[in-house]
Amino acid sequence: MTSSTRSQEDQGCHKYVNDPIHGYIGLDDYALRFIDTPQFQRLRYLKQLGTSYFVFPGGSHHRFEHCIGTSFLANEVVSGLALRQPELGIDERDIRCVTLAGLCHDLGHGPYSHVFDSEFIPRARPGTTWSHEQGSEMMLNYTIDENNIDIDEADVKFIKKLIRGTTTPVAGEKMFLFDIVANKRNGVDVDKFDYIQRDCYNVGVKSSYDFSRLMLNSRVIDNEICYSHKEAYNLTEMFHTRYSLHKRVYSHRAAKAIEFMLVDAMLIADPLLEISQAITDPKKYQFLTDEIVRDIERSTEPELQEARDIVSRIRTRDIYKFVDEFILPSELAPIATSGMITESKIVGYRSDNDDFVERDVLIDMCRIHYGMSRDNPVDHINFYSKYNVTEKFPIASELISMCVPQKYEERIVRIYTRSPSKRRQIQKAARRLMESISAAVAAESPIRVSANITPNRALTLPDSVPASIAKRRRLDFTQ
Repeated sequence: MTSSTRSQEDQGCHKYVNDPIHGYIGLDDYALRFIDTPQFQRLRYLKQLGTSYFVFPGGSHHRFEHCIGTSFLANEVVSGLALRQPELGIDERDIRCVTLAGLCHDLGHGPYSHVFDSEFIPRARPGTTWSHEQGSEMMLNYTIDENNIDIDEADVKFIKKLIRGTTTPVAGEKMFLFDIVANKRNGVDVDKFDYIQRDCYNVGVKSSYDFSRLMLNSRVIDNEICYSHKEAYNLTEMFHTRYSLHKRVYSHRAAKAIEFMLVDAMLIADPLLEISQAITDPKKYQFLTDEIVRDIERSTEPELQEARDIVSRIRTRDIYKFVDEFILPSELAPIATSGMITESKIVGYRSDNDDFVERDVLIDMCRIHYGMSRDNPVDHINFYSKYNVTEKFPIASELISMCVPQKYEERIVRIYTRSPSKRRQIQKAARRLMESISAAVAAESPIRVSANITPNRALTLPDSVPASIAKRRRLDFTQ
């Protein structure tokens, strides 16, 4: 019997589920009170990877199992600290609240996960600063009220703060507990432990970092969770794996194209289906899942015909097309948010024979980093030595490896089109715009003349696509 199984039995687990990532997970009574509710069961119908599932068929897992896995790891971390460091005074209430925070941290996700709060809501309700964390707090309250769950109001407030994460002192609470579920100090938390391992497992990406070692080699020093100096490279690998998943999976070009299509379809359907209004109404939000796309497909209202056509294009793989991308030099990264690159600006660089319009062009300002923008997250982590487990200290990158990255964030401008037949026109116009921006920046600041926005030759579209590589819509069995 493993130590985790023993600790789960000690906590009076009433049910076990066999998870492909963590093995048997024990669920005790207070966890089951939340899991066995319609509000939590809703997570069975929210894909963890959103539109990436359309590209990676193995990525069919859901927020439901991720939340259970995160809850398990949260319990393991806080229980392990209580066992190894009894002087911390971790009590049953701390363990229960941290475990429930892990369980309920994603209750507020909408259809196709981050597509909903990062792309759809800002366009459906401009000026709204709503996030899925706010949705999680709303749904947590609703779950408790609707199911008559007996829990102290002070505990609910504590759980909400654990879900949101904070580095600001909270009266009466142990600040290191806020490092466990949503770590705002350096990003090392059990949410990341679970989704990195679970996503890698399901999409077939190999991961070399080991979160179980991190958990075993953690201890609290000065109200902060610190790690053995031996784990410095392991942590570097964790953040590199996170970056790699964003680069290869979460920001996949085809997944982003389908994301644009789903947002278009939901925006068209919003006035009739009132999708965006659900963020302030938990009764409606409870039934808002990935099934919204099926609701659009099943609809018969004439107002939704355009939305149905878009969904039909997804089903037949007639998706919006990737046109081009430009990786911005770090010196030019501010251009991404300066308003210099817009759909209308690209239209302004049409040639005389081009017929594309602003509606044909889509721009994705893709930002990928290691978890803390331009910073190396490992620089924000404190370690301890086996020779002195009461003193914390940072470890400089060059003392971990001379092969660690020198930059930890990249900005990529990606161009897409709703009209595949106009890809070549749009690409030429986009490249003329980028050439113009490079020239303007060089003229303004000659010292940065080397920081050009360079097109990728491999992405240059031919004037005509050879028939041998054109996508066939019909099969020919006569050849």
